[in-house]
Amino acid sequence: MKGIALKVLLLAGGLGARLAEETVRIPKPMVEVGGRPIMLHVMDIYDHFGFGDFVIACGYKVMLIKRFFQDLHLMNNDFTVGIGDGEMSLRPTSKLDWNVSVVDTGLSTMTGGRIRRLRDWVGDEPFMATYSDGAGNIDIGKLVEIHKSHGKLATVPAVQPPARFGNLELSGDKVTEFTEKVQKHETWINGGFFVFQPGVFDYLHSDEEPLEKDPLTKIARDGELMAFKHHGFWHPMDTIRDKETLEKLAEQDLPPWIDFENSKAITSTDTPIQMMSA
Repeated sequence: MKGIALKVLLLAGGLGARLAEETVRIPKPMVEVGGRPIMLHVMDIYDHFGFGDFVIACGYKVMLIKRFFQDLHLMNNDFTVGIGDGEMSLRPTSKLDWNVSVVDTGLSTMTGGRIRRLRDWVGDEPFMATYSDGAGNIDIGKLVEIHKSHGKLATVPAVQPPARFGNLELSGDKVTEFTEKVQKHETWINGGFFVFQPGVFDYLHSDEEPLEKDPLTKIARDGELMAFKHHGFWHPMDTIRDKETLEKLAEQDLPPWIDFENSKAITSTDTPIQMMSA
């Protein structure tokens, strides 16, 4: 196993209602992009920077995720099996060296509650946490460096949401220009890929708490939440249209979420921004 202390918590228990065409049969993190579950693409990002100790917080259709990871070593490697006695010998061909813990954190538990339920899995060490349905070429190594440098409880990349609608330029009633996608205004949102100190557990009190509501609001109010602007690629998978976009990008030789050389990702020289609560 990799000698990296920080565990990565993957939130993978939600219903994925806006992707109902897919999630009626499988959990949202198991929806495939480029022939692989979106969750594996997220894990690839961490793996690129040497982080391979994952704890998956499951809920909806948890058994499908458990079976998938139970069999992943067989799917990723070659093996010989004796049909008579069932004896199997594995012939490793995969370079993956992950340790994956799959935990049932409850069907109706919210994101904050899922992290709360993993306290014993984390212990008293810093850890990372992210959603399992959004990919970005975040420089995880530098994110951790920056988190350590400011000494606050939490760090998150601020990302710009993808433009979803076309833009019309008008002169009176006449359309003078049509742009398929436009991002004219500087809008920043929570990009996931958190780094947390164990002190964040003091802000998590029940299964009913979404991480994005009271916990992060209170952490920000106490001056303990820092953000960095990530100017590189980031895209969620909230809708079928998002899935189709990611599918097209996955056809590239190097999908943009693992194209770290050409990203404008955060750097160690960036100045952290203290997130304030309204």
